[in-house]
Amino acid sequence: MRKGNALLTSRETLSFGIRRCRCCARCSPPALTSHGIRPSTTSTVLYSGSGHRQDAAIINGTHAILDSDAAAATRAALAKVLGTRSVDAGGGWLIFALPPAELAVHPAERGGQAELYLLCDDVAATVATLQAEGVEVARPVSDQGWGLLTAIRLPGGVELGLYQPQHPTAAQPT
Repeated sequence: MRKGNALLTSRETLSFGIRRCRCCARCSPPALTSHGIRPSTTSTVLYSGSGHRQDAAIINGTHAILDSDAAAATRAALAKVLGTRSVDAGGGWLIFALPPAELAVHPAERGGQAELYLLCDDVAATVATLQAEGVEVARPVSDQGWGLLTAIRLPGGVELGLYQPQHPTAAQPT
């Protein structure tokens, strides 16, 4: 089986730690992840075009997009903030790996809004590290009850929330 230009060998880890057999990515159910939990699956049984049963989550990742009028500077700042690997999708368009994620839906009088927050284990230490790297902190840390909240401002005006959760999280620790 191919993933990009690489041939996957027996039981290699695919995205999000889900392991699959060598014969095909469709026939075996998800094994335990590196965190010792079984990924959630849907109750819908999916079949590939070849008839293999596919018992796996339908969504296997998240791709978030930030619009910036200073894209190159925003990418450089994100490289410092995230500290993760990235790939060049062509022409300098970097796509950054993200840590595990979670998604929440909040009730609102006006729908159609999305927000992006970065999570950390120690917001004070994270803020200090980011400031030392030249990343602008948009506001002081405040205790919201559910977490210690602040925000960073990237070049081009993109503002991302940053918080230390004080509530259970769905994402597994790294």
